[in-house]
Amino acid sequence: MNKLFILLLLISSVVATAQKKSTAPDTRLAGIDAKLQSLLTDWKVAGFAVAVVEKNKVVYSKGFGYRDVENKKAVTPNTLFAIGSCSKAFTSSLLGMLRQEKNLSFDEKPSLYIPDLKFFNDDMNADITIKDLMCHRTGLPRHDFSWYLFSSPSRDSLIKRIQFQEPSFGVRKQWQYNNFMFLAQGVISEKITGNSWEKNIENKIFLPLRMITSNTSIQELEKSAEPSLGYEVKKEAISKMNYYHISGMAPAGSINSNVNEMTNWLKTWIYGGKFEGKEIIPASYVSEAMSSQMVINAALPSKEHPDVQFANYGYGWFMTSYKGHYRVEHGGNIDGFSASTSFFPSDSLGIVVLVNQNGSSVPAIVRNMIADRMLRVSPTDWSKELKDAADKRKKQEADATGKQRATQKIGTKPSHVIEEYEGAYSHSGYGTFMLTTKNDSLFASLGKNYWWLRHFHFDQFEPFEVTKKHKIDTADKIPVRFSFVTGLIGEIETAQLSGLEPSLSKPLNFSRQAKTKEITATELKKYMGEYELGGLAAKVYIKNDKTLFLFVPGQPEYELQYLGSDKFSIKNLNGYKVVFEKEGSAVSSCSFIQPNGTFKAKRKKD
Repeated sequence: MNKLFILLLLISSVVATAQKKSTAPDTRLAGIDAKLQSLLTDWKVAGFAVAVVEKNKVVYSKGFGYRDVENKKAVTPNTLFAIGSCSKAFTSSLLGMLRQEKNLSFDEKPSLYIPDLKFFNDDMNADITIKDLMCHRTGLPRHDFSWYLFSSPSRDSLIKRIQFQEPSFGVRKQWQYNNFMFLAQGVISEKITGNSWEKNIENKIFLPLRMITSNTSIQELEKSAEPSLGYEVKKEAISKMNYYHISGMAPAGSINSNVNEMTNWLKTWIYGGKFEGKEIIPASYVSEAMSSQMVINAALPSKEHPDVQFANYGYGWFMTSYKGHYRVEHGGNIDGFSASTSFFPSDSLGIVVLVNQNGSSVPAIVRNMIADRMLRVSPTDWSKELKDAADKRKKQEADATGKQRATQKIGTKPSHVIEEYEGAYSHSGYGTFMLTTKNDSLFASLGKNYWWLRHFHFDQFEPFEVTKKHKIDTADKIPVRFSFVTGLIGEIETAQLSGLEPSLSKPLNFSRQAKTKEITATELKKYMGEYELGGLAAKVYIKNDKTLFLFVPGQPEYELQYLGSDKFSIKNLNGYKVVFEKEGSAVSSCSFIQPNGTFKAKRKKD
């Protein structure tokens, strides 16, 4: 019997079993279908799937709405969704397995396995352990725009950015969610095993748990038999979103799965790491991972919900007490998708909700609605509560926008003509974006994102997304502000971006490299020669038949970049320019423009 036939037989067996289980009656869930169906309309959701497992039995498994709205393809329990950060517990589990095999200790420094991993200061480098990465207590805030706007397929390059990302607290002083630390865990597993994170997840978790259609990339999702598309609510209508290719950041949240296969993951945790009697995840690790390793924040229960208490974090899991029952849970969000994976270990109950709606409240609503029934606790109208909370949040955001608009100084103008803002702007902890002009407007290219910058006041601009159809929606606000700083020689030197990391008290500085222009080797030759500079002979010459260089005795060789009109910038030196002057058509001198002054040099005659 060939392997393909065996695989198809296994898949059909799993699907048949799952479909059979989905029909299993449970009086606690009587009437739940209608309640869940109503959420599609109430929350303008394209579709979602939910499964409930109790001990080793799936007691409910069903899909609602559409995985493809345009083509009216229904969601089923086998529909694949992006589960986002629900992937984190998978990544940390790999380290639990490696610890069991005595391949690492959680108390070791991560740099022992990733030499390129360095942090912002010496204290962090000395103190941070692998365990700190696992429970979000390194002192680093999210810095999510670094990977989201400036994506990269290279995990090595993403790891190197961490050194330039500023902390907002000391090590172990404050819980702060950070995706980069889960990237680092994935890389540690790669360094130890010699296999990719993707291959480790497949071999060590997916295969033993019979998660046959689950995968770790958008490419695999698109090729699957039953993928869901992603959606958002835009102007009160359901609108399709493009998939987000997480790429190098995959260990932080790139898994795609369905609710049927996720029940096997939940069973494994409910049974202390065992699946069908065989240990998959070490029991000692499971116990630690779903125990409190870091306090998220110190607060008393709310008056509205005195029976929902504490908020702590383990390894890739959140802990809370829900109406007197210990709950372990993690949510997930990535463009077009939201998710919740949860289980109540003392009650042997697990619930997974996968939704094809961006930033949705529906996973939490469905999870809590089902938990109330399965645990037989007093029910709460979670849909109404979260709808009221969402409306309140929208009002607060509108008020904040209004207050910001009230600070605007009307009638001001930028300090430079718009073309003088053009260039490449770089930050070592984030990446590089380009500013260009078109029809007297300034545009920013950040990875796949293309923003129009509208003048706010003085040298401040606010961005708005330009769609693929070349439309700009000024109602869709991006929480970032561009402020430009002029250097000592009167040129734009830095772009300060506020809002990229809200937990920091100051904006992030992106250094500008002026936009260069094309010039031929023949044209460059007219600048070649020796220039007398304070008794020294500065030499200008061409290398590689296309690039102009400057050499001043006692200094390194400088590469010159053409800016147009006989003007050159010195590569990697902000605020330094070389401008050539002519007598007639021949170059006769040049001026070295730098922050401490301008120095003129006469060209020596040949």
